[in-house]
Amino acid sequence: MKQLHKKFISWTVIITLILLTNINAFASSHREAPMISGDPKVDATDLYAFVSPDKTDTVTLIANYIPFEEPAGGPNFDSFDDKALYEINVDNNGDAKPDIVYQFRFKTTVGNPNTFLYNVGAIESLTDPDWNVRQTYTLTKVENGESSVLGTDLMSPPVNIGPKSTPNYAWLQTSSINILPNGIKVFAGQSADPFFVDLGATFDLLTIRKLPGNVGKGVNTTKGFNVHSLALQIPTAQLTKNKVVPTDATSGDSVIGVWTTASRMSTRVLNTNGTQDNTGPWVQVSRLGAPLVNEVVVPLGAKDLFNGSKPENDAQFANGVTDPELGKLLLALYNIKVPPQWAFGSTSARDDLVAIFLTGIPQLTQPMNVVPSEQLRLNVAIAPTASPNRLGVLGGDAAGYPNGRRLTDDVIDISLQAVAGAAYPLFHTGFVADATGLKLGDGVDKTDSVLRTTFPYMGLPNRGFESIPHGNYTMKNDNNDDNGNSGNNGNNGNLNGNNGNNGNGTVLIICNITKHLEIGYKGRDIRCLQQFLKDKWFLRIKNPTEYFGELTKESLKKWQTSADQESTGYLN
Repeated sequence: MKQLHKKFISWTVIITLILLTNINAFASSHREAPMISGDPKVDATDLYAFVSPDKTDTVTLIANYIPFEEPAGGPNFDSFDDKALYEINVDNNGDAKPDIVYQFRFKTTVGNPNTFLYNVGAIESLTDPDWNVRQTYTLTKVENGESSVLGTDLMSPPVNIGPKSTPNYAWLQTSSINILPNGIKVFAGQSADPFFVDLGATFDLLTIRKLPGNVGKGVNTTKGFNVHSLALQIPTAQLTKNKVVPTDATSGDSVIGVWTTASRMSTRVLNTNGTQDNTGPWVQVSRLGAPLVNEVVVPLGAKDLFNGSKPENDAQFANGVTDPELGKLLLALYNIKVPPQWAFGSTSARDDLVAIFLTGIPQLTQPMNVVPSEQLRLNVAIAPTASPNRLGVLGGDAAGYPNGRRLTDDVIDISLQAVAGAAYPLFHTGFVADATGLKLGDGVDKTDSVLRTTFPYMGLPNRGFESIPHGNYTMKNDNNDDNGNSGNNGNNGNLNGNNGNNGNGTVLIICNITKHLEIGYKGRDIRCLQQFLKDKWFLRIKNPTEYFGELTKESLKKWQTSADQESTGYLN
């Protein structure tokens, strides 16, 4: 048993590294291919699969769509596409073909077409007549070729607009979680993007702001942006091949593979009256399993091909796994001594990556009789970890990536270290991994969204009213209003900006705090700081006082801790 445990740990480390190594490089699947970049409503950004931490006899599957969704993008706010077919596919026998498919189809209804407004008043419930543009959806399950409708006219919540339009947004989202007769929970709607990565540095010739990338200093590019989420919480026994809850974590029958796809009808005709006709068979235009495969592993000339491909045909992309371009870049830019790599079938091919990336890890994520293919594989017999390690299997946490993927898993850091050769010695004992390569990262270690502890787990979407994605802090201040109505969306270290007027008599103040603030200070800068902390729920006061006291200090320290800053209780 001890020998088996050691073997399991070795393979888990290998897989983590390998799978990540090929699959990721720095970003998840945001704008990963030329064609899909022009069609964001069907562009899958991330896929997550994990045993539900608060309901361990279920599995949660989350497919996010619409990259870099601007919260303030009205009056035609982002939404799912009525003319698309969204699917979450499950392979429970390792043959690289979907055994169970959950299909989402949406329908948009406009109450009053004679107004440009998304809503004509506060939206206080899912049936509120002031909500003018709403979406419903149908959820269908296809298993063994047979379709069954699980729910119709299911409500998707409105987007999170602002304090006047959606004053109790958390309630609207909770109300839109549907519990179906078969025990499945489903949610389809807007969320804060949980993915975290420094894309700005990454695509500036693979820059790491502070080498080797394991000491912070990265800038989370997705901070402040939203996505649209398809989330399912499914009883585990409904997903497995034998229709039972597995207990043997070393059995291939405990492993399921997951990927999400979006499809469009083959023919679209644009009419001169502003309408369009869509006909013909469904054509797959987006595919996503493990993160970053198409974005980083697949070369530019094959990216659109990958989005239309099936897992059973993945041998055509094998060279991107065995001879990853990222490894060559790490050598050229940072002199990281990566393992030998070459074309598929050669003696120098990255066999470690092939074993993990295409087949799954033996006794962890490898199904019985596996057909090599790219999927996000999850061992449903492994219980959630009480204190998850962001490095997943690489950090000794078998419940994390690449065993499925949780919202907190740092797939970027894991992948970089894997490509650098962290797992290669497990296959080639004479190889010594580069010391710097084992510390690589992008300097962003966690999401900026506030994740929830219950389904659908993702953070509430960022409000359009305060939207300055991953930028400065904006505060609303009305000189005639002592209620302190305001909002925020992040802090870049300073509260930068200037004053302006939004045209209705309300002054929008973007605070520019560049001086030292501590206990005893007074003034407008303190008001802005207090409003920021109040909106972030770190400071519990009715109105800002403009005085920096002990309560402000303790609240600031809590925020600094949450933002991975030194908890000093003052600002420099």
